Amino acid sequence: MHGTIESAAKLDALRERATTLPLEQFDPGDPELFRTDTFWPYFDRLRREDPVHYCKDSMFGPYWSVTRYNDIMEIETNHSVFSSASSLGGITIRDIDPDLRRESFISMDPPRHAAQRKTVAPMFTPTHLDNLALNIRQRSAECLDNLPRGEVFDWVDQVSIELTTQMLAVLFDFPWEDRRKLTRWSDIATTIPGPDGVVATEDERQAELAECAGYFARLWKERIEQPPKSDLLSMMAHGPATRDMDARNFLGNLILLIVGGNDTTRNTMSGAIHALSQHPEQYRKLRENPALIDSFVPEVIRWQTPLAHMRRTALADLEFRGKQIKKGDKVVMWYVSGNRDEDAIEKPYEFIIDRARPRTHISFGFGIHRCVGLRLAELQLKIIWEEILKRFDHIEVVGEPKRVYSSFVKGLETLPVKITA
Repeated sequence: MHGTIESAAKLDALRERATTLPLEQFDPGDPELFRTDTFWPYFDRLRREDPVHYCKDSMFGPYWSVTRYNDIMEIETNHSVFSSASSLGGITIRDIDPDLRRESFISMDPPRHAAQRKTVAPMFTPTHLDNLALNIRQRSAECLDNLPRGEVFDWVDQVSIELTTQMLAVLFDFPWEDRRKLTRWSDIATTIPGPDGVVATEDERQAELAECAGYFARLWKERIEQPPKSDLLSMMAHGPATRDMDARNFLGNLILLIVGGNDTTRNTMSGAIHALSQHPEQYRKLRENPALIDSFVPEVIRWQTPLAHMRRTALADLEFRGKQIKKGDKVVMWYVSGNRDEDAIEKPYEFIIDRARPRTHISFGFGIHRCVGLRLAELQLKIIWEEILKRFDHIEVVGEPKRVYSSFVKGLETLPVKITA
């Protein structure tokens, strides 16, 4: 079923089901809803009727869904009650076998979180981003100049993946000829094994993650023996809070940085083309006034919401918005729903590239766990669109995208496009 394009009637029926299904049967975390892009009415109804919703049974076990913008913000900032710790399950709806859990700084609570995050933060300072910008512009220009004209190609593979994997290779000072391994490992890290996943079994997934760990262990050994440099691996190898990480923490932080640097930017890069194809009047507005790129970029990040959720675990029994949450319960903050909350965002279902307050979105999280690389993601998107508008009058989407089978990564696997010759 994964590779099929459903009929319009079937998709309409899937969306219609959200209006008739009893709320107690709602399972908004079902990856099939995201693969078919039919989840929106489920979250619309939850925000209206049951904004803190309990799902008793799902492929991920029982969980709470928090769907309103302000409620998500409250949970994001309450670390004394809502934990990110990997030992309790981490940051995604999917529970990981305790023997396979790998700690990263996003799946730590204060104060340990701050020390490890601080190690890589210098990569994303304004001065360092200014230096990276020249590199990003050069690579973006080369990529766009080499695209075919007048024939159909996959935007995801030839632009979104290529540019983000190049950026990751620069950030890690990773061997250039092997850079696509980084994309593969990112996909492996977030996939749900099975017929709809990147791999069929959890054993296959773990084997490829072990390959990732082994490859980076060799690079780590090189960096330790060299003077400190300005790449992420060297920063961690020489950082007081990270140089003595155990193997699980090491791989956990690698996967975090790879997924963070890959999935969010890649999926927003693809989502931008798709959004503009659905809103030609906004595309025309952008072509006529390229200065709107500054507000277009955060708007498309909101519109796409490249990571659909983050998860916390309750550290104590508590009442939240009238619901009784128990110690140990899984609490899922649906960013994708918060970004369509009419009480927080004006006309949230309209794609408006010149919004007055385009950064009112929750795609990067909030508080201490807010994405450390968000400014780099925005910079990459800004530069690629500056270069696109210099070159092309129009990029035409010529078929339906294939969406990722995941309720965590909200992305496009393929997007067929054509640039008029």
